[in-house]
Amino acid sequence: MNPEGDASPAAGDIALECRGVGHGFGAKTVLFDVNLKLRRGQFLSMVGPSGCGKSTLLRAIVGTHPPRAGELRLFSTETGDQGKVIDGPGRDRGIVYQQYSLFPFLTARQNVAIGPMLDQTSLAFRCLRRLRWRRLRRDQWRAAGDMLEKVKLGDAMDLYPHEMSGGMRQRVALAQAMIMKPEIILLDEPFGALDEATREDLQHMLLNLYEENQKAVRQGLRPPYTLIIVTHELNEAIYVGDRLVGLSQLWDWRKEGHAEAPGATVVYDKPTPVFDSKAARNFERFTAQREEIRRVVFEPDPPCDRHQHVVYWRECRTRPNAPQTDPDPHPLA
Repeated sequence: MNPEGDASPAAGDIALECRGVGHGFGAKTVLFDVNLKLRRGQFLSMVGPSGCGKSTLLRAIVGTHPPRAGELRLFSTETGDQGKVIDGPGRDRGIVYQQYSLFPFLTARQNVAIGPMLDQTSLAFRCLRRLRWRRLRRDQWRAAGDMLEKVKLGDAMDLYPHEMSGGMRQRVALAQAMIMKPEIILLDEPFGALDEATREDLQHMLLNLYEENQKAVRQGLRPPYTLIIVTHELNEAIYVGDRLVGLSQLWDWRKEGHAEAPGATVVYDKPTPVFDSKAARNFERFTAQREEIRRVVFEPDPPCDRHQHVVYWRECRTRPNAPQTDPDPHPLA
């Protein structure tokens, strides 16, 4: 069910669509009727109570845990407006976990370069087309260096994982995902194990990537990064994204005739302020929205209709000319 009807964007603007997605494990239902459209170039933050299925939804998008109900569609220049049903993992999706996915015996640059090296050539190609393979390998090596420069690790390319801090390793993991140029990048609580100072640095790095998107759009180009980040930290969720989705099992399911709780679904979907990476953080600017999210997603009393706060596309339609850099495009106070 799509509560927002024709308020959704044109098909060509969409990168990902969840259509009535449901999932569970054994007899336990975790996700129920999740409907979501993600605009290309968007940074979507996802929050919700523990156990509500945030990571489960990310794994369904990655393709390792196909949904029990509904479908997920990924859109690209190759698939056209119809998209393709996600039925397994693919290079068009990248994921970064809280635990770093680095090879301990490779340097930072080797860790980033190994993905395209293995993806773009077969063993037969490397053996039979040796000269072309060497040229391609040089290009991939150069691209890995450029990507590490982008995540501010230009001076750490030759370090091994054990020689890096947690924040540095997480930057390498993000570079691993970005170098594959996926349609969408998924971050599953990527900063959860980091100290506050390192976490702030990485938040600013995400804002820099978002600003690259904005620059591309102004030039009439396709935005290079589309991202979903799952986090438990509400300030972070509002700060690094331009849209926030709340998943929760705490909604008024009895109103829809269910005898028992059917699982978590989308109960909150609204725009968030867009921040300048060069400006000082000021969480007080979104105090009202943070409290609204807490009240609707985490501590509903009583639980509300699940569609009441799912208004992202409706708000976009009523504010078609709102500047992307507006620091507080939808004050709630």
